[in-house]
Amino acid sequence: MLLYNSATRRRDEFVPNVEGKVSMYTCGPTVYHYAHIGNLRSYIMEDILEKYLRYAGYDVTRVMNITDVGHLSSDADTGEDKMLKSAKREKKTVMEIAKFYTDAFFEDCKKLNIKIPDVVAPATSCIDEFIKVIESLLEKGFAYEAGGNIYFDTSKLKQYYIFNDFKEEDLEVGVREGVEEDGNKRNKADFVLWFTKSKFDDQELKWDSPWGVGYPGWHIECSCISMKYLGESLDIHCGGIDNAFPHHTNEIAQSEAYLGHKWCNYWFHVHHLNTNSGKMSKSSGEFLTVSLLESKGYNPLVYRLFCLQSHYRKSLVFSYENLDNAVIAYNKIVAKVLSLLKEAAGDVDETAFAEGKAKFCAALDNDLNTSLAVTAIYDALKMKTTPATKLALIEDFDRVLGLDVVDAAKKQLEAEKAEADKAASDPFIMEIEDMIKQRAEAKAAKNYARADEIRKILADKGVTLIDTPQGTKYKMD
Repeated sequence: MLLYNSATRRRDEFVPNVEGKVSMYTCGPTVYHYAHIGNLRSYIMEDILEKYLRYAGYDVTRVMNITDVGHLSSDADTGEDKMLKSAKREKKTVMEIAKFYTDAFFEDCKKLNIKIPDVVAPATSCIDEFIKVIESLLEKGFAYEAGGNIYFDTSKLKQYYIFNDFKEEDLEVGVREGVEEDGNKRNKADFVLWFTKSKFDDQELKWDSPWGVGYPGWHIECSCISMKYLGESLDIHCGGIDNAFPHHTNEIAQSEAYLGHKWCNYWFHVHHLNTNSGKMSKSSGEFLTVSLLESKGYNPLVYRLFCLQSHYRKSLVFSYENLDNAVIAYNKIVAKVLSLLKEAAGDVDETAFAEGKAKFCAALDNDLNTSLAVTAIYDALKMKTTPATKLALIEDFDRVLGLDVVDAAKKQLEAEKAEADKAASDPFIMEIEDMIKQRAEAKAAKNYARADEIRKILADKGVTLIDTPQGTKYKMD
């Protein structure tokens, strides 16, 4: 498997630290509001990666943090405290906010068929680990105290900027509106490990520490949670591309300074979901959530398919027109699977199955190319083989893709059977079905006058015929 590694800027062959086992860390949500669908694109693609690794035979342990304290908005670790701001807005405690939006996040994950990680750890559950690592960084000379806060000293590193060749002047505090300068820092890139002095005097969540009562900075939590549950060597670290700097850069700095060796081998970054007006956010434009899509009649799994149709390393533009195209694609796949279920003929051809599976694996082995993996579904449907083989392939692919197309087709089949049972016990419905059959025969014989006559007879009885690619449907007034 080749996987693009943001740290090396190339597609590297994936080789885990321990044969057959994969340690995987995911940056989780900051639970101060609902996740928008741009956030969820990252989790969908990370879910595909985890499921494909399991599909390929690896024993995967995946850990995710929940940021319920310490996430401030600016590069200088100042700005607004998102959790505190949300608590004030909704007149709740910070922990009530965290619990509510954590539950909401995992409800969205359930709707999108995103597997819950093996370990989910809130930042507030690992305070002792944060203090231990910060103490060690101070002892080793990688951290210092200034103005009551503990900072990481980036000047002590041989290399700080990992993912891009940044120029120091491009990162100066103040070049972007709303970013405040922190006068306690020795170097512009230094960052807070622990706050004891903060402009948030009413911060609810504080703990005793060797440096006074305070709370952790944002970056320290992911390093410590990962090391607590996955050990000192990590295979894959996942997150949105916006986390590459400064968050992931700072994670590498503090983790490797603490450990004294390389920490993580592969960095997997998912690019942005944009709207026509730019990057999606919670503060501008329509706040696009899974619940909003549902309220407009969209199946959340259609949004999952929409995401899979594009490569994770390409920015994706969301529009309702594009989502409607995904609806059409999803319904076509379900309709074809429904036809296979009705045929249910033949045995699984193992040779054809292996051929179809090889195409699917080749797509995902090529830097998780989900677009080609979706194409493998269409290729399977077109194969000259038994319906049972096609169905087996699509069920197998869906272990990774998570689109539930077979389940959706089965539900449609059950609904059709229920409708047929109802028709069998209702003389009027039997009459309608019989006349629809007669009309189809008349059209096949090019007797369009008779076909139109049947349509009018039924219309006079309050029955409207609707011709669709799947056949003639009807509705009663």
